[in-house]
Amino acid sequence: MYGTIGIRSSALPSKAASAKLARAAQDICYGTKRVSFATPVSYVLARPKDTSQKRQFSSTSRTQLNAFPPPANAPNVKVTAPAWRHPVYTEEQMHSIKIAHREAKTWSDKVALTMVRILRWGMDFCTGYSHDHAVSTGSKDVKHARLGLYGPMDERKWLIRCVFLESVAGVPGMVAGMLRHLHSIRRLERDNGWIETLLEEAYNERMHLLTFLKLAEPGWFMRFMILVGQGTFFNALFLSYLVSPRTCHRFVGYLEEEAVMTYTRCIADIDAGNLPLFTSTPAPEIAIRYWDMPEGKRTIRDLMMYIRADEAKHREVNHTLGNLEQRADPNPFVSEYKDKAPHPTKGIENIKPTGWEREEVV
Repeated sequence: MYGTIGIRSSALPSKAASAKLARAAQDICYGTKRVSFATPVSYVLARPKDTSQKRQFSSTSRTQLNAFPPPANAPNVKVTAPAWRHPVYTEEQMHSIKIAHREAKTWSDKVALTMVRILRWGMDFCTGYSHDHAVSTGSKDVKHARLGLYGPMDERKWLIRCVFLESVAGVPGMVAGMLRHLHSIRRLERDNGWIETLLEEAYNERMHLLTFLKLAEPGWFMRFMILVGQGTFFNALFLSYLVSPRTCHRFVGYLEEEAVMTYTRCIADIDAGNLPLFTSTPAPEIAIRYWDMPEGKRTIRDLMMYIRADEAKHREVNHTLGNLEQRADPNPFVSEYKDKAPHPTKGIENIKPTGWEREEVV
């Protein structure tokens, strides 16, 4: 599933490097080999070898690509900062994240929950993953967890699963934000702050994917599966959101419940010593900058803690939005309130796992 052919060099382009590049170009033209370039080739060949970001567990050949290459045609630009600054999470806040489930009360909730369970079963079957709920909740030792179809989960299997999941996780926020944007300009109405939060959620999920891609690079089969999965999911969600936005938000809320359980299980595996490389391997530079990870807390395990907290936030946001009047109510996560009581925020300091009820925020 993994594996590409990369071009690398530790010196300036030489005759040998030029000949190699020419052969690679011929391979591309005649289809004899597949060559993948994650950054411009001239930059890859010209830059010194970087050993600080070596992938310690991946069957992909190390291409020695920089996480932050110089912007094209912008020699005076040092770095391009993200448009949405990520809230700062404390250690205590991340450890307070727990598995939670919102009971399905209406027919809309039950439809959303049923769809999530069907998708979860299909994904688990295809990846050979067996989720043991008792392990995630801490009531059962990881050593006695149920094994998946293809044996225990190792670092490679976890990365395969995470890359695929995050490649489609950014779809719901983008679909919802896009449709609400078009609805607003078509009807000449205010959106009451929903669009920004939905697009920011999609952006956050994409950052999860970009981070995992620094640890493992998908091969052609995984790329094909992502193409099929994203196309199917986007169109299905697009049509569903036109019919019932409330059901779609509840669906995403239940989907994020599953994500929190999955990352909790991954963290439990790390703590049990089943994934030693996740304990010792440093997080990619892109993750350190995005989450502003402090010194001494920059391992893959720490990264999983941040991502789990993000998924818990998405769980809260979508369950809350699913409780509101879709066309009339303001977005409580960007609203300012008159009283001093706890209210929804962009961070996780006042997080409610099953979402805020409409009476609490409107």
